[in-house]
Amino acid sequence: MSYVLSCCSTADLSKEHFERRGIRYICFHYSLNGVEHPDDLGQTIPFSEFYAAMARGAETKTSQISISEYLEYFEGILSTGRDILHVSLSTGISGSWNSAMDAARIARERYPERKVYVVDSLGASSGYGLLMDTLADKRDEGLGLEALYHWAEDNKLRVHHWFFSTTLEYYVKGGRVSKAAGWFGTALNICPLLNMDDLGRLIPRSKVRGKARVIEECVRRMEAHAEGGHNYSGKCYISMSACPEDARAVAALVEKRFPKLNGKVEINNIGTTIGSHTGPGTVALFFWGDTRLGQG
Repeated sequence: MSYVLSCCSTADLSKEHFERRGIRYICFHYSLNGVEHPDDLGQTIPFSEFYAAMARGAETKTSQISISEYLEYFEGILSTGRDILHVSLSTGISGSWNSAMDAARIARERYPERKVYVVDSLGASSGYGLLMDTLADKRDEGLGLEALYHWAEDNKLRVHHWFFSTTLEYYVKGGRVSKAAGWFGTALNICPLLNMDDLGRLIPRSKVRGKARVIEECVRRMEAHAEGGHNYSGKCYISMSACPEDARAVAALVEKRFPKLNGKVEINNIGTTIGSHTGPGTVALFFWGDTRLGQG
């Protein structure tokens, strides 16, 4: 193709998936107990080791991609004579879109004959990945750079993100839940259900008591919003952080309720950037549906 489809590692698909679909990616960074690593889809540190370290109390921090890193990455593509469509992590949770836009402006000045488009995904993790996979489908169908850019802008809010956590420990640690609320929530076995709104922000939607109930409620949200309802025929992705049994339980219920899915539910790992904030015990469900609204 005359252009490259690109994203960040925070789209949380596997390295093999990105390579198979011809999607380029640039890595965020994180530190584990003060040592910095690339968020490289589990290549440097396997996800099992990363989440085990968090469970033992390891300190994690994340850093977004700098303007200079984006510029070097973009120039490496533009210098080969190809244009770029880059899709960034949501501005609702990261400033990476701003850095990518600044780098794209400089790159256009240096390569005036080339085009660089940057899209704010308003998504995260494998929901962002689901958008990328669909963009790869459109590219393979022959959609040109500008048409694909406009399609992404027009449709990105149709990717739904619903997720829950089976522990409040990391919400408390990150300051999103008070210690008192965390203690009572843990005592009552509360599993918060959240989604991503139309500004790409993570919004708590309900407090559900018990894992079985929150799994059911998560799938009910898919029933309410999926394109075609129970006749939904698109792809469905799940990402999870060190809780494969919970992810498989959600996948099994989705496959039962939506018999016309495009293949089996694909389960991915929540990457180290996003996982540094969620900790182990989070399951996220992603699908195409109606346009996301602020009220969920």
